[in-house]
Amino acid sequence: MAAKPSIPKGTRDFSPVEMAKRNYIFNTIRDVYHLYGFQQIETPSMEMLSTLMGKYGDEGDKLLFKIQNSGDYFSGITDEELLSRNAVKLASKFCEKGLRYDLTVPFARYVVMHRDEITFPFKRYQIQPVWRADRPQKGRYREFYQCDADVVGSDSLLNEVELMQIVDTVFSRFNIRVCIKINNRKILSGIAEIIGESDKIVDITVAIDKLDKIGLDNVNAELKEKGISDEAIAKLQPIILLSGTNAEKLATLKNVLSASEVGLKGVEESEFILNTLETMGLKNEIELDLTLARGLNYYTGAIFEVKALDVQIGSITGGGRYDNLTGVFGMAGVSGGGISFGADRIFDVLNQLELYPKEAVNGTELLFINFGEKEAAFSMGILSKVRAAGIRAEIFPDAAKMKKQMSYANTKNIPFVAIVGENEMNEGKAMLKNMETGEQNLVSAEELIAVVKK
Repeated sequence: MAAKPSIPKGTRDFSPVEMAKRNYIFNTIRDVYHLYGFQQIETPSMEMLSTLMGKYGDEGDKLLFKIQNSGDYFSGITDEELLSRNAVKLASKFCEKGLRYDLTVPFARYVVMHRDEITFPFKRYQIQPVWRADRPQKGRYREFYQCDADVVGSDSLLNEVELMQIVDTVFSRFNIRVCIKINNRKILSGIAEIIGESDKIVDITVAIDKLDKIGLDNVNAELKEKGISDEAIAKLQPIILLSGTNAEKLATLKNVLSASEVGLKGVEESEFILNTLETMGLKNEIELDLTLARGLNYYTGAIFEVKALDVQIGSITGGGRYDNLTGVFGMAGVSGGGISFGADRIFDVLNQLELYPKEAVNGTELLFINFGEKEAAFSMGILSKVRAAGIRAEIFPDAAKMKKQMSYANTKNIPFVAIVGENEMNEGKAMLKNMETGEQNLVSAEELIAVVKK
């Protein structure tokens, strides 16, 4: 017997029911993006590696899926290079392209390429898959969708405020309780400055970002491993474990960072965002969290992350301000900021909490039973009217046994079945059965439509 086919680890198939759920997620997010004036674009699944490399830090570069060149990819490679078995060097010769790691860097590339066609500020959203050569585990996949919204060409902090409103609106519509965590890379830079480790800002933020996952002791061990002094690590402890209300944390930071201009700028930005949001009546909690670092190198200002309160899972939304991302593509001075909803993790959260609305996952609403050629022809006439009224309906294609057709309706959770036999045809009507209650009524096409739509 032939071996059963399989799919790569970290990828998934989605059934019709699962796709209905995913579309509910995408459509909800898309509708909210439209409310705030964002327009949709798409970029290719693969980008030139020169576009992707160096934008995500060393750890991110290792997680890029590289695409082998077509044709004779050995040409131009010496025997010495082959025998060296230097995987990184050989990959750079074998591969010119890679699967996108996120949607932000391709978006920056898009802005630079299409700068003459774009009106700034440019508000775009993208809902597309991304790929990471990560170790698959619960809530972490190698192929997953991101639902991004970004604004470029504006320095205003009102953009951050609106992005947080979008987050709050989306999760309120999903009925998922979340905590929106906010920090600022300028605050982190200020902290690095006052502990005397300014040149280690990337190492510090990458380590702090792991606090939730690996705990304080392991974070401290990683900081020490990166060459950060014991004295600096000791100074860092009370700062990253700061507690109290947002206002209390900001007040403390103003004192702690009084000698750091960049640190105070981060506090000022965070204060504006938090104070403005306080007047907006958010439905979800928003918290200033100094342990939030978001390990991506391109963030320069406010950073965000969203945690679900009722499910143990990683971040389900993240983002922040990046002032110089387009600069690496030769277009300096374009500020930007954005958020990314992790659709696959949201899918898992909605599943665990059973929060999908019934109408979002139901497919066919009405099935016509097929008793034969004449009955099917009669049913098709009613079926046309039913579909014209916007009801999702189908007819069983074969004149199979009644039991088989009813079993089909039950398996697909179809709420209504229309039965058309000789008696029904003589009256120009159909017998409509409610599959949940078992109630049956002889109805005209118009009555049938009214009942199903109700």
